Amino acid sequence: GALIYFCFVMGLYGVSFWLPTIIKATGVSDPLNVGLLTAIPYAFAAAAMVLIGRSADARRERRWHVAIPAFIGCIGLLLSTLYGNNTALAMASLTLASIGILTTLPLFWSLPTAFLSGTAAAAGIALINSLGNLAGFVSPFLVGWLKDTTQSTNAGMYVLAASLVIGGLLTLSLPAKLVNK
Repeated sequence: GALIYFCFVMGLYGVSFWLPTIIKATGVSDPLNVGLLTAIPYAFAAAAMVLIGRSADARRERRWHVAIPAFIGCIGLLLSTLYGNNTALAMASLTLASIGILTTLPLFWSLPTAFLSGTAAAAGIALINSLGNLAGFVSPFLVGWLKDTTQSTNAGMYVLAASLVIGGLLTLSLPAKLVNK
């Protein structure tokens, strides 16, 4: 569970920290407009979190409801590297990425609590959260280092996309009987 969360938080912090820079690189120079555009992916992601959460509850299914958004986040990040010169297409791609990334997180927490209880749950959740916090440091730093090295955020987006795929695949490796309750 901790490695899965690490992968998802890599995506979350990498995108959250670098989103304004990526938007600015599409040609938006006014800081107010960068700020306003930065809010768009989060607005769509908030709606998606509610809808996907309801779907997971109605179907009593968790693994695919966590993994598919992770894969969608990966696709959005990859598309954002293709459309970096077009603000509208980059925003659509980054919105797709944000929807995927942000939707994984609340549903993720239903996974460890499905098979951990009592003190094991407390210790497990603490470990998971600690590794997630580590990803919160590693991800923006790594994207920044790759940007400095390559003069583009694309390499960082590739790493974040790979992290989301790994997290999604690890989620699917969990036994359905344990987590789909």
